[in-house]
Amino acid sequence: MFSIKNLQVRVDATPIIQGISMDIKEGEIHAVMGPNGAGKSSLASALMGHPRYKAEGQALLDGKDILQMPVNERARAGLFLAFQHPEEIEGVSIAKMMQRAVAGDTEKPDLKRLMALHQELGNGAEKLGMGKDFIKRDVNVGFSGGEKKKNEILQMQMLQPRMIILDEIDSGLDVDGLKNVAKAIESMRDGKRSFLMITHYRRILDYVRPDKVHILVKGKLVKSGGPELANEIDSRGYGDWVKGD
Repeated sequence: MFSIKNLQVRVDATPIIQGISMDIKEGEIHAVMGPNGAGKSSLASALMGHPRYKAEGQALLDGKDILQMPVNERARAGLFLAFQHPEEIEGVSIAKMMQRAVAGDTEKPDLKRLMALHQELGNGAEKLGMGKDFIKRDVNVGFSGGEKKKNEILQMQMLQPRMIILDEIDSGLDVDGLKNVAKAIESMRDGKRSFLMITHYRRILDYVRPDKVHILVKGKLVKSGGPELANEIDSRGYGDWVKGD
């Protein structure tokens, strides 16, 4: 479903990701864990097509190499990235942005469809603990860290992507927020879409059980295993793998 083959990423002449490979089957959740500076967020940004990162190798989504696509085509192919640090967009409401993303920019919009979209969006915000009026606010402007992460999850739910990358979606969330986000992720586990979750800590994996866990150190995958690997990291830390590298 999503296959990364010998992916190498650099910024200018500096190598960041050094030849990693990974296969994520339909319906699977893979977690990538590692210390600060391991290249986790760089991996996510490169897969989504950030121009700063120059990627070589292959990243096949349903057999199509997304590395050969511009960012908008990657999104249309079903790739979604929840950002670690979402940008503020002043003057654009969440409702307006999602209307354009879901319904498109049409001169004669279908009013019934728009009303249904707004109702779905408001209900989704309420389930995440933010209230229906949340969607009237400008995108991420004045949001707390937790609100920004919930907004990323709200967009994920509305867009219904095929391959979802979550870059430290747990950072900035309190316990209740973490549980709400985890429920939203679990609600989308339908056996068809897949997830790549990037995180420092095990805590979100207590609520969203991954099929596989990978440890990334200095741009290399140094170990892969089942969900029990997250427990090993929690008890041992990353020190042994950093030294071994």
